[in-house]
Amino acid sequence: MLPATEAAERAARAYRVWVGLAGLAVLVAVGVIGVALADLSVRAEPVHVVSVLGVVVALPVANPAAIALLVLATLGIAVVVAVVRGVVAIARGHRRLRRGLPELGRLTGAADVTLLAHEGVHAFCAGLLRPRIYVSAGAVRRLGDDELAAVIAHERMHRARRDPLRIVTTRLLGEALFFVPPVRALARRYDTLAEIAADDHALAAVGGDASVLAAAMLAFDGGVAPERADHILGIPGDWSLPLALIAMAVAGLAALALLVWQLGRHAVLQSTLGVPFASPAPCVVVLALVPAAALALGSWASRRF
Repeated sequence: MLPATEAAERAARAYRVWVGLAGLAVLVAVGVIGVALADLSVRAEPVHVVSVLGVVVALPVANPAAIALLVLATLGIAVVVAVVRGVVAIARGHRRLRRGLPELGRLTGAADVTLLAHEGVHAFCAGLLRPRIYVSAGAVRRLGDDELAAVIAHERMHRARRDPLRIVTTRLLGEALFFVPPVRALARRYDTLAEIAADDHALAAVGGDASVLAAAMLAFDGGVAPERADHILGIPGDWSLPLALIAMAVAGLAALALLVWQLGRHAVLQSTLGVPFASPAPCVVVLALVPAAALALGSWASRRF
């Protein structure tokens, strides 16, 4: 186990708070779907029949509480759709990445590092369940021994903390739970703190020489995040958790859960599953529009946010 630093402790704290808040939000989102399904009463005969231009049509029965519950259930469906789509995209992307990496074998002197046939300066930790460290041949050629040691130490910290899995999870749920802004904010905070904690471990590996790590970072393609540059230069940053915002989010989710519970107690949602062409009152057509519309709105919301 790698020694903890202040940044690593702050990252762990932010991650624990994120897990609690995101878990509560997911529970509420899934719960509202469950309450809506529990309140749906399906009957063999039409429950509400109207005549339109001589055509008898059966319609579902829904009071205002049921309509409000269906609207909230659409939000829950949007979360579920976004999570499922995100998981599928991540799994496919990870599989394509592993297949497309031009591996040359193990790096000499570091058996846990895979060398890539690439002339750019790159180093990263990839893999969700069993993360691995990759360094490009261009990085090995352009970096000095101390700089390369700092880079590898940085990535080893990510591997030890399983940061690839944590970061992809926080980003995925941060996007899916768009109605709880602190979830996304905590995801970004953990991402930055994880990088700073890895930088601290890299500094320790080179005896605290910030110039070595700075030179290595400047050699990489893509630049350096301002927060990481400030940390290496010794400029303190405010990494305290937004407790007031988190408390407001928890209170809002609790109020939403209470609202769903109350709506479930008073909601009246009834329909029939009669076959359209076998029944003189084909209300199943109208009933089918409800989940279809909810799924369409959920898919749109997941793409939009």
